[in-house]
Amino acid sequence: MLTEQLPVERIKNATAVILGLILGWLSVDFAAAEQRGIFDYEFQRRAGDGVKKIVFIGDAGTHGPPGNHEFVAGFILLARQLHEAFPQVHCVVYPSNHWPGDLSHADAVIVALNHGHQAAVDPEIFAAVRRGAGFMAVHYGVEVNKGNEGNNYLQWIGGYFETFWSVNPWWIPKYEQFPDHPVARGIMPFSVHDEWYYHMRFVGDMKGLTPILTDVPPLETVNGTATSRKGNPDVFREVSEQIPQHMAWAYDRPDSGRGFGFTGLHLHANLANDNFRTVLLNASAWVAGLEVPQDGVPSKTVSDEDLERLIVEAKAVRESNSPQTLQQ
Repeated sequence: MLTEQLPVERIKNATAVILGLILGWLSVDFAAAEQRGIFDYEFQRRAGDGVKKIVFIGDAGTHGPPGNHEFVAGFILLARQLHEAFPQVHCVVYPSNHWPGDLSHADAVIVALNHGHQAAVDPEIFAAVRRGAGFMAVHYGVEVNKGNEGNNYLQWIGGYFETFWSVNPWWIPKYEQFPDHPVARGIMPFSVHDEWYYHMRFVGDMKGLTPILTDVPPLETVNGTATSRKGNPDVFREVSEQIPQHMAWAYDRPDSGRGFGFTGLHLHANLANDNFRTVLLNASAWVAGLEVPQDGVPSKTVSDEDLERLIVEAKAVRESNSPQTLQQ
């Protein structure tokens, strides 16, 4: 029995259709990398598995005059710079008054809040971390209440600010030595004035924890009287004995997930420091499971004017009823 041979033209047409479907699928994937709006929450949710999805949540309130606790503004900057460095990453930024209700797609959740309570008890964050998503807390976002909240943070990032144990002084540490860790890639010695919390409550034996930013604080940054945030006999003894304190740390969780804590960033202006900013960019990439480049995540230096514009933009985001409708 003779088999019917397909005409050459039909074979060509079928091949063209198949190639078109493949190229169409690829173009959608690549388009996603080019159309990543930082307030386009739905687009991020629909992105394919080849896209790393990082969710930033910044407090909708600030703390004092402009330039303090400008967490939404800072996260807008980090999100855009991560987009420039990683084509297959989609970051979105939520102000805390538009808290995300679905994090089932997130590869990492990064918070900077005026107290981390809301993050520590959020069922969506709990579920995201349980399935392996990274978690990172910045500045006041590392403080949670002792008990269930603190236990969650110990599991998620390996440490937290505990009142009557940790302290929150303003000082100028000198970061001069760094570990062999992806988050430390490209970091050169630097020093900036900030409200650098220290003497965190860490996991036992600091198992799985790698200090990234470490220094010995001056004794005048702490006192020996037991107060909620200014001192206690334990921290006073450690500083008196010149025991190094850790202001940023990476945590390899027992479940193979990743966590990170960073106690600085009270001052928005510190994002102009390339090394300060690179630590945050490296950490954001690392907790999401990305490969941090050998020289660190590249980014452009930002000016004072850039930072001021971000504050104005963030104010509009915080005051908007629908951040996703704003210019991306």
